[in-house]
Amino acid sequence: MPELRKDPVSGRWVIISIERGKRPSDFGMRVSPKKGGFCAFCKGNERTTPPEIMAFRPDGSKSDTPGWTLRVVSNKFPALNVEGDLDRKGDGIYDQMNGVGAHEVIIESPEHTLTLSTMPLKSVEDALWAFHQRITDLKNDKRVKYVLVFKNEGDDAGASLEHSHSQLIALPIVPQLVEEEIDHAKHYYEYKERCIFCDIIDQETADKTRVISENEDFIALAPFAPRSPFETMILPKKHESSFKPNGSFKLLAEILQKTLKQIDKVLDMPPYNLMIHTSPFKNETNDYYHWHIEILPKLTKIAGFEWGSGFYINPTPPEEAARFLREAKL
Repeated sequence: MPELRKDPVSGRWVIISIERGKRPSDFGMRVSPKKGGFCAFCKGNERTTPPEIMAFRPDGSKSDTPGWTLRVVSNKFPALNVEGDLDRKGDGIYDQMNGVGAHEVIIESPEHTLTLSTMPLKSVEDALWAFHQRITDLKNDKRVKYVLVFKNEGDDAGASLEHSHSQLIALPIVPQLVEEEIDHAKHYYEYKERCIFCDIIDQETADKTRVISENEDFIALAPFAPRSPFETMILPKKHESSFKPNGSFKLLAEILQKTLKQIDKVLDMPPYNLMIHTSPFKNETNDYYHWHIEILPKLTKIAGFEWGSGFYINPTPPEEAARFLREAKL
C-alpha cells in the first residue's frame, strides 16, 4: 500500500509509492519510450492492459476488444490504490495516511502515431468528455477530495510510453499548488469582490500582447510571470469555477488543439506537461476560483537555485513567446 506523508515544515504532502520502489542502481539514464515494436495501447492489444473502466465504442463492440475510439484503464503501476481505508495517523510530529485514491490512463486514440495536436478534432473533444465523466464518477467516492488530470507528452516530460495518453489521479487531499492558487484567489476576492482570473482575462484581452488566440468561449494566453519558456494557459472567458462542459467541449477542443499545434510548430514538437486545475469537490461552485488548463513545454531544467528558492528563471519573456505562437503559420 502506498503512503501519503506530510512534511511538517512546508506542509507539503508526498506519495511514497512502495509499489514503484527503486534501488539506487535503478536511477540511471532514463530510457526513451520504445519506438515501434509492441505497444499495449494500440488496437488489438486490449487484453494486455488492465480491464476497461470505460470506453467510447461507436460500433457497440465488447469491452477489451478492438472497435474503440477511446479507452480508460487503471494504471498498471498506480501511484495510489483504489482499495483500502485512509487510516490517518500520526507518528510524533509526522502525519501520514494510506495511499488510497485512483490512478487511471486515458488512451485518446487507437492510432499509435497520433497526438492531441494531430488527431481528429472529435478525438480531442472525446478526451475532454472522458476527463469530465471520470471526474464526475470519482466524485462519488467520499474518500476522494480532488482529481488531477494531466498529460506527459514526450520522454523528457515523464512519458513512459510513446502512444498518446493522459492520466488522472484521484487524491484524498487537495494538492498544495491548487490550495495556494485558491488561497490567493480568495484573498483577492475578499479585497475586490471579483475573481482574479476574470480580471486577468479582462486585462489581457484589452492589452493583447500576451494573448495567443481566442474563440467565443475560451482564451489562450502567456501568463504574466511564467515559470518556463512558452508556458501557456487556457481559460473559459466567462467565470466557471469547475471543469465541466458548457453544453459541449467543441470550442475547448478547438483552442486546445490549435494551441498545441502552435507549440509544435514554433518549438519543433517539444515534450510538455499539461494539467487541468479545477475547484475541489468540497466547494465546486464558487465566485473566486476559475478552472484552467496549464501547458508547460519542457525547454529548461530545474536546478539548485529553483529547488532551493522556489524561484524560476525564464529566459523568454511571455510577450515574446505569445507573439511567436500567434504568428505561427499552421
